[in-house]
Amino acid sequence: MSGIFCSLRQLSVTYRRGKNNAAALDGIDLDIAAGERLAIIGESGSGKSTLARALAGLLPEGTKVTGEMLWPALGHPPRPGRDFGFVFQDPGTSLNPVLTIGEQIAEGARRHLGLGWKRASIRAEELLGRVRMPQPDKAMRAFPHQLSGGQRQRVAIAAAIAARPALLIADEATSALDVVVQAEIVRLLDGLVREDGMTLLFITHDIALASGFVDRIAVFRDARLVEAGPVRSVLSAPVSNYTAALIASHRDLATPPLIEELAP
Repeated sequence: MSGIFCSLRQLSVTYRRGKNNAAALDGIDLDIAAGERLAIIGESGSGKSTLARALAGLLPEGTKVTGEMLWPALGHPPRPGRDFGFVFQDPGTSLNPVLTIGEQIAEGARRHLGLGWKRASIRAEELLGRVRMPQPDKAMRAFPHQLSGGQRQRVAIAAAIAARPALLIADEATSALDVVVQAEIVRLLDGLVREDGMTLLFITHDIALASGFVDRIAVFRDARLVEAGPVRSVLSAPVSNYTAALIASHRDLATPPLIEELAP
């Protein structure tokens, strides 16, 4: 890791709900190092997905955002689809049901890398191989409904990295999958970000799953950052009672993490 990729200073996000406002993030100060794998941990409603969408510029119209998001490694505000890739929780809704898998992956490479359709299609098939999709050439012609949930998530990851982004955001990308497929997807993400030198933001409620492969953990609760630090420090000596409770709710995290147990 070298330098700061993104620096958040007093970042606050407020959603407008009728006549009322709801704070989704409250004064977040957080640095994300270039090339690191950072897990954002928290229960539903803690603000972790709002953070991802704020970084990606995907917040709903009318949302109030204050504070700063600085991008020292890029030197400019991130370009959606080019500088970051986003993997959503449910690929069934993020993938277009009427376009083939090949068309959807190639579109990102064509739009953001300026490739023609032929070269973009070649890249799409190569990416399907990288995400370990069986028979990439056949998968290119398939539609999302013809694939399993784990295969659709692999396609979503391939589409997210089609333009060689610097930052990959995985927002609950494993929560809808069974435990074995979860471990496969985590190993896949880990390998891809290492090979391409990407920065990874891995958002999950599962601290046990994340602890097996990320560098640092940031814990969110009620729109605030509770604590952040290296994995071993947070797991062995949590600062907050909330983090200690999260750890206690899982099995013994002193044993080898799930990702290591399921590794071939």
